[in-house]
Amino acid sequence: MLLLEIVYGFLAVWLALYGLNSLLLTVIYAWMRRRGPPAAPQADSWPMVTVQLPIYNELHVVERLIAAAAALDYPRELLQIQVLDDSTDETAVVARQAAARYAAMGVHIQYIHRSSRVGFKAGALAESFQCAAGKLLAIFDADFVPPVDFLRRVVPYFSSPSVGCVQARWDHLNRTYSVLTQVQAMGIDGHFVVEQRARSQAGFFLNFNGSAGVWRRECIEDAGGWQADTLAEDLDLSYRAQLAGWRILYIPHVLVAGELPPQLDALRRQQARWARGSIQVARKLLPSLLRSDQPWYIRIEGASHLTGYMVHPLILATLFLTLPMILTNSQMSALVPYFLLAATGPPLLYLVAQAERGPGWWRELRFAPLLLLLGVGLALNNTMAIAGAFLGDKGDFQRTPKFDIRNGRDQWQDSTYVLRCTSLVWYELMLTFFALALALLAWRGQGHPISYWLVVYALSYAYVAATSLIQTVQTRRGGDAPAWMRRNRNRVQARRHVKSQRLS
Repeated sequence: MLLLEIVYGFLAVWLALYGLNSLLLTVIYAWMRRRGPPAAPQADSWPMVTVQLPIYNELHVVERLIAAAAALDYPRELLQIQVLDDSTDETAVVARQAAARYAAMGVHIQYIHRSSRVGFKAGALAESFQCAAGKLLAIFDADFVPPVDFLRRVVPYFSSPSVGCVQARWDHLNRTYSVLTQVQAMGIDGHFVVEQRARSQAGFFLNFNGSAGVWRRECIEDAGGWQADTLAEDLDLSYRAQLAGWRILYIPHVLVAGELPPQLDALRRQQARWARGSIQVARKLLPSLLRSDQPWYIRIEGASHLTGYMVHPLILATLFLTLPMILTNSQMSALVPYFLLAATGPPLLYLVAQAERGPGWWRELRFAPLLLLLGVGLALNNTMAIAGAFLGDKGDFQRTPKFDIRNGRDQWQDSTYVLRCTSLVWYELMLTFFALALALLAWRGQGHPISYWLVVYALSYAYVAATSLIQTVQTRRGGDAPAWMRRNRNRVQARRHVKSQRLS
């Protein structure tokens, strides 16, 4: 029993350390925020830029993406666009026709179709690298819409020869589409507003996020190029580049809007890929990072960054180990909730990030509890992905479906890209009842404060499972939302209409 108590305490402390890291980044952000973003230098000359658009079965958004790339305000003779298409459906026809249409208008655009997805996104980027004419390479995923002045605002930062990559901030095309997208937006804002900015200004390692960024060609070559041995090729290249001495800049004042997954099972897939990929990169590069000549605090924070998704298996492990702690009246189960106070770090980080949105930001606070539930509720999903990484299963690069969703009138439920509800939902419901039973047992036993955390766990798994099941019902109804959901959507649209009338 003593061994179980030691393991339980160790896991709780390990979990608390991730929360403390979030607190640290929040403090750094608050302290350095007064400095403002890095000033853009004046561009003495404009280098050749290749814009790369990796796509795979993106029928709903591919034309929007190509149109946005073709509209970029950059010297025409210095801009090359590559459409890197691995599609196996009608997307290939639509993308080829769109590329041909813009080529006829004088746009230097190249359509590259691969019949095999060897290496997935990393393979497409590596294969097209040799025929890319640019000294700089900008990358946009299919769900992003770069602003017309993106390159003119970003390229000048490469005047410093040590800068290998510049990452812009992600914004959201469909933030207000649903409660789920609003919760996701709050979570992504926390990463881009606080985490990326704090890491950048404190000199920590940070990552290119796979889209809305620009790479120096020389940096990619020096770091070993795009490699397909992980599902997080962006994180992998970012750390290899920084270990090789290159800098990655983050510029929070340049925003590029992307589409948030409106379907919870699409979010599951996205999170599973990110979780497995990040742990694969950690297994690959963590030894090199810890042996590097970087200052100790950069190595420690980098290790926390690379292994951040470990919070999910830690959450599940502490949940299961709580049962023997309660049954034996272990004092550890009474102490652990105080370690978990560090879990306030992530919510504080997300709340601070919302203040960046300006007047009315406080209205977003109502989504904070749901963000906490979503983060914990995805623990089983992400733990299974992480287990695959540790077992050496690389996994397939499963794309996150995009539906060209912007407002409440847009529908995604009848698309062929809609994902089926996974069997995970039933295991999440089982975890719901298990956590509730533990909470009741802990409370009736000695009134342990851990019962409150167990209720939070139960609500988290119930929230994720219920959302998935409700959306499954919607898709079977041909896209019709339940009446209560339609009423809520109509109220949101009415408020927007009144607000727009006032502004006009």
